[in-house]
Amino acid sequence: MSDDPTCPLCLRPIPPGVPQSLHHLIPKLKGGRGGPVILIHHICHKEIHATLSEAELARDYASAEALRAHPRLAKFFAWVAKRPPDFMSRVPKKSRGRKR
Repeated sequence: MSDDPTCPLCLRPIPPGVPQSLHHLIPKLKGGRGGPVILIHHICHKEIHATLSEAELARDYASAEALRAHPRLAKFFAWVAKRPPDFMSRVPKKSRGRKR
């Protein structure tokens, strides 16, 4: 059994040397500075921010359980769970629908 921490989103281990991030459950820009954080894979972190705005994160997704329940994120976490812990891939940027 491994003593490595487990990503609470994709449930894969996070061994030393694997790209990882601390995710503020309430974004710093929305009052979360100094608030709770979770250790997650960097690819999971990138997918969160490609999917949700800071306001959405603060309002509706301030827990690992809520993030896992989001339809697009749930699909991503299930997909990435089948990959090795050090798996990295490009995450598409969020299209914000800006019109010029």
